[in-house]
Amino acid sequence: MSLSMTELPPERTAPTPTAWVWVRRLLRNPLTAAGLVVIAALVVLAALAPWLAPADPLRQDLAMALLPPGPGHWFGTDEFGRDVLSRLLHGTRITLAIVVMVTVVVGPLGLAVGVVAGYFGGRIDAVLMRFTDVVLSFPGLVLALAFVAAMGPGLDHAILAIALTAWPPIARLARAEALTLRQSDFIVVAQLQGASHARVLIKHLVPLCLPSVVVRLTMNMASVVLTAAGLGFLGLGAQPPLPEWGAMISEGRRYMLDSWWLVAAPGAAILAVSMAFNLLGDGLNDALDPRQST
Repeated sequence: MSLSMTELPPERTAPTPTAWVWVRRLLRNPLTAAGLVVIAALVVLAALAPWLAPADPLRQDLAMALLPPGPGHWFGTDEFGRDVLSRLLHGTRITLAIVVMVTVVVGPLGLAVGVVAGYFGGRIDAVLMRFTDVVLSFPGLVLALAFVAAMGPGLDHAILAIALTAWPPIARLARAEALTLRQSDFIVVAQLQGASHARVLIKHLVPLCLPSVVVRLTMNMASVVLTAAGLGFLGLGAQPPLPEWGAMISEGRRYMLDSWWLVAAPGAAILAVSMAFNLLGDGLNDALDPRQST
């Protein structure tokens, strides 16, 4: 005799991966683990910079100018006799602050624009995506330069300019996810049960779009570091005497033939941090992929 609908056993769903499973997926690739170690080191150095730095990063001593790396000044000194290692360590704070503040603005903004456009479609989608396409049509650094030139140089203006130019890729990705999910059965059921548009967006679409957005944001951090360094190099980001890595390269380029350490140290730091964010983004993409086995 057949079972009635109420007698059918409950549908068995796949177990939710535990935190250890996520960590194991993330560390499965040695390159991802290396990127995570570099980023963790960046956070630790930024937190402990005042205690780890061997000297005041702003203190000048012209008698000690352009000393090569050696005991007492392991990364040498710059043209004003300032310790390069101390400035590099304090520069981690500026770089980390730029990355965090830009991500805090770009993530919610891009996610909101993309999810709203993908869910509602029609004219709302057309208007939001055409505006997104306009912003995307300009190279990020060029558009950031235009914003900073209009607002004036400075670290705060540089952060705002980078944020205003970095959200369109996030919005496009979130829109693509929302377009795929908006006709799903659970969305239709929620709408038939009387759920408002805001509830569907916040409770259903946003959580499902978050993994892809997090991966994209992590990879986007590398371009944020490079753009911030570019603005600093051009004198439009952090202003002297702040020890920002791009500004350090700009100040040391006049002496780089004889005093190579002035550009080598901050350049290596920018390269390492950018690669670390890219490697971590690749690892997150694999770890958050539901098709990966546990």
